[in-house]
Amino acid sequence: MESAATRLADIESRIAHACKVAGRERSEVTLIAISKTHPAEAVAPLLEAGQRVFGENRVQEAQGKWPQLRERFPGAELHLVGQLQSNKADDAVALFDAIHSLDRPSLVTALAKAMDKAQKRVPLFVQVNIGAEEQKGGCPLAELPALLDQARVAELPVVGLMCVPPLGIEPAPFFAHLDKLASDHGLAGRSMGMSGDFETAIMLGATHIRVGTALFGARG
Repeated sequence: MESAATRLADIESRIAHACKVAGRERSEVTLIAISKTHPAEAVAPLLEAGQRVFGENRVQEAQGKWPQLRERFPGAELHLVGQLQSNKADDAVALFDAIHSLDRPSLVTALAKAMDKAQKRVPLFVQVNIGAEEQKGGCPLAELPALLDQARVAELPVVGLMCVPPLGIEPAPFFAHLDKLASDHGLAGRSMGMSGDFETAIMLGATHIRVGTALFGARG
């Protein structure tokens, strides 16, 4: 089996190459290692290899796994990349360094209250339902301007947009669409691209890529 360090070096090499081809600096792209469903003992080798930004899907899972890991690796940064229930907003604000799943007005309200209470501002990405899929989370395209307006009124630090393109369809047009939406709304962040398509996402402006399987192998 490949070591965590070897897998990380391979991904880093691919990121660097994609950035070079796109005429971008490597520093413009943040690699988020998606550690959801993987136990702490599977995450530690990547931390030891130098990876510092990780993504989790569920607040409760992260609460059980990360406090001890952060004691060992105090520089670790944690991003929430899964759907967030409004009643978990307080916990999410306390635990995460960024949240990629703002997608509805009720969550704007819950996060604003949680951040005011904690006296802490956590960077947010609005998740956009870029493929208009009924079964998938994310803000409908038509409702994005209103949601962004509401977030600004609530003084939430929205830094970018996030998407998960439909499975089995060429992702490039969806990435290009998200890039244009972010540009149109004056947002610098584009959270897009996963293990199978992150090079394409980098070519089309990704600032944050979410890589799980290529770093950890199949989900636990």
